[in-house]
Amino acid sequence: MKTKQLRVAAGLAIFLVASSGWAVDDELRGLVDESRRVSSQLLGQVRGELVKELERTGPIRAIVVCKYSVPEITSNISRQTGMRVTRVALRPWNRALGDPDPWEQKVLLDFGKRLANGERVEALEFFEKVDEPAGRAFRYMKAIPMTQPCLICHGPVKTLSEGIRAQLADEYPNQKAVEYEVGQVRGGVSVKKGL
Repeated sequence: MKTKQLRVAAGLAIFLVASSGWAVDDELRGLVDESRRVSSQLLGQVRGELVKELERTGPIRAIVVCKYSVPEITSNISRQTGMRVTRVALRPWNRALGDPDPWEQKVLLDFGKRLANGERVEALEFFEKVDEPAGRAFRYMKAIPMTQPCLICHGPVKTLSEGIRAQLADEYPNQKAVEYEVGQVRGGVSVKKGL
């Protein structure tokens, strides 16, 4: 598949990666700006719901927010924008909703390499136009950084409370989304729009 790729480094400069090249036109700038806005909207709404539940009832109910409310928030944003917006991870809680497709997997692996090379996790994003079997599409991903509050459920298993471990075992029997540390890439917000 021949793709033309763009990468944003440190959130400031746009670099042309493809050898055949193409201009960063107004359409592309608009798609990138809209994707950034949508990603921020999703992460802000999710953070708001989780913080509200953590303050109201504690971390055990926050697991239920992730399982039921977050997919609803994501679906609503997708319907509002006409873009496919998802949260994906290499180690998702729910494989049906969070398993990355091949493009997303490649980008998440690249985020890990970029992080190891010194880029800040908060600045990791990637976008490109691709040719897929269903047609041409714009793809975007923004890294989801692991932060301190997330460790309540996603941290080392030995540090999780008995209640959290029991709730996770009940809600996600095949859980893999643990053993993270602050500053790692937890996953990504993936945005896709047909062109």
